[in-house]
Amino acid sequence: MKRVINACGRVTILGVSTLSEEVAQAAVDGGQSYVVIEDLINRAGEIISGYTGGEDSCVTSCASAAICLTVAGLISKGKKSIMDRLPDSSGIPNEIILQKGHSIEFGAPLVTMLKLGGGVPVEAGTVNEVMPEDIEEAINEKTVALLYVKSHHCVQKGMVDIETMRDIAHRHNLPFMIDAAAEEDFRKYIAMGADLVMYSGAKALEATTSGFVTGKKEYIEYAKKQYHGIGRPMKIGKEGIMGLLKALDLYEHKDREKEVEKNIAKVKYLCEEINKIPGLKAIQIQDEAGRAIYRARVMVDTAVGNKKIEEINKELRAGDPLIHCRAEFLNLGKLDFDPRPLCKGDKELIVSRLKEIMKG
Repeated sequence: MKRVINACGRVTILGVSTLSEEVAQAAVDGGQSYVVIEDLINRAGEIISGYTGGEDSCVTSCASAAICLTVAGLISKGKKSIMDRLPDSSGIPNEIILQKGHSIEFGAPLVTMLKLGGGVPVEAGTVNEVMPEDIEEAINEKTVALLYVKSHHCVQKGMVDIETMRDIAHRHNLPFMIDAAAEEDFRKYIAMGADLVMYSGAKALEATTSGFVTGKKEYIEYAKKQYHGIGRPMKIGKEGIMGLLKALDLYEHKDREKEVEKNIAKVKYLCEEINKIPGLKAIQIQDEAGRAIYRARVMVDTAVGNKKIEEINKELRAGDPLIHCRAEFLNLGKLDFDPRPLCKGDKELIVSRLKEIMKG
């Protein structure tokens, strides 16, 4: 198996993140102990909430599982007779409203996660414009929650903002959920008035494969109960929980401004060196969702070179080591390099490989 250089970001297809020695050791220590899992889940929820400001939290195997368990909890309200038949939720309130521009594919369709929990997705508005009344008029007696998706995958223009959607939900006495899987601020959305916020553990936190939902205690209790229902095949082990808790502790004490500076320095290096390669040009860009994440965007300089960007991406992924960058704008002639996951020497290897490819 070839080594992979991850210039794509903290993405599931490449294993998300690498573990620090401290997180890895916490996972090993957890895996070598016995514990009453329900007690550990409850204690972990208390600890996680200290980092989020939520009334309680439920640890999960990933952010997608957090969505499923949360939706199942809101539909069943912890009632066993309903839990036992999920994801069949016919005949009871089961609709989750989200903006059409937020109905994304992130490796799987987001709406699949809602359906797994028994939810019926209701997409409000159009893909490039949603008005507050689109959301208001979608609400009926079957609605159980409103969902906002905070992601670079989403359409960023023409959408209703978090505050407006929150106010609509609360005006109708409905829970307001935010999928914040890759977000880096674990207090922000609870402080903004969200009732439930779902996060990944393995992305910004660089934890073990894990996730959690944090928020109102009543709703969190509903979610926890799903481990006796649809959550059974999504359960997280004790080693995953302990790794997550250690990662949260480390993250709380991390100098995030310094991390951003390191990120920008790597982007600057990539841009400067790639701009020396005949036929290529590179610029610094910021994450589409507004996070303090910076990347190097590479394009073909058609005045000098005639190699297609698709060919360059294909050759990067065919070498040894394999080099994966973000190809979501490939159809627009753009390749994005996210330097955050790069190991020592990786950025130099990227430049060297691009030189080889352009020489042909």
